Amino acid sequence: MILVTAATGNIGRPVVSALAARGAEVRALTRTPDTARFPDGVEVCDSAAPDFQDVEAVLLNLAALSQGPAPFLDAAKAAGVRRVVTVSALVVADDENSAGTETETETETEAEPESCSNAAIHLDLERAVEAAVPEWTHLRPGAFASNSYQWAAQLAVGDVVRGPYAGAGTSPIHEADVADVAVHALLGDDLVGQALSMTGPEGLTLAEQVEILGRALERPLRFEEIGPEAAKQAMLSRHAWMDEAAVDSLMTYLARSVGRPAPVTDEVPRVLGRPARTFTQWAAEHAGAFRH
Repeated sequence: MILVTAATGNIGRPVVSALAARGAEVRALTRTPDTARFPDGVEVCDSAAPDFQDVEAVLLNLAALSQGPAPFLDAAKAAGVRRVVTVSALVVADDENSAGTETETETETEAEPESCSNAAIHLDLERAVEAAVPEWTHLRPGAFASNSYQWAAQLAVGDVVRGPYAGAGTSPIHEADVADVAVHALLGDDLVGQALSMTGPEGLTLAEQVEILGRALERPLRFEEIGPEAAKQAMLSRHAWMDEAAVDSLMTYLARSVGRPAPVTDEVPRVLGRPARTFTQWAAEHAGAFRH
């Protein structure tokens, strides 16, 4: 039995479908068990009371853990779960790669905010998983192509996306590629003990991503840069689930990426034996979500 957390999400749903199609026993964990729709044969479980009976492997997404990872992993360990595939974040690898590069003039106080960063949160998750189960794989995707949904409200009323740091570069990864690698890690043994830094196949600035989305929509879209403080307030007002610390972390990440080539890794093609899906493909597949 494989337990999939956040089973109605961008990664969880395709993982559930792929596992079911391969004949695996799947238990889908969701906050909306009464309305979730999954393939025949998939068990549905309320995320408020996860059932670990007979579970051998778990796809663990931090977004599904309202009380943090400790209670969930304690229960998984007690039930004898052997494997956890973690949905982590590329910033963990970025943090590891930059370790030791700080100057001697930096103080502990100046570095303290990093302990609350996205990197620290996901690194703690990875360490907790490694302590809880004998087999683990950490998937560290970078920026998701689906982050573009944040522009949908603006594009519903015009052809301009207003935001910070037009030149910030990311390598957007198609969530279906993350799901495919997750399925591989859940069913096979060759990725056990590995942490995979995963990106899309090319680096693109935010402005370039908007242009590509415009071509998919056949509209002359453009990115108009606004100041970081104005952008921060706009994000906080548009997204009730984002707190100030999360927005500050995002702003710092974007500011640092301006003028720098976005990292591109070969983990997706290495694992799947095919090229990673492009942002152009994602835009074409999801254009309908931006049409009103």
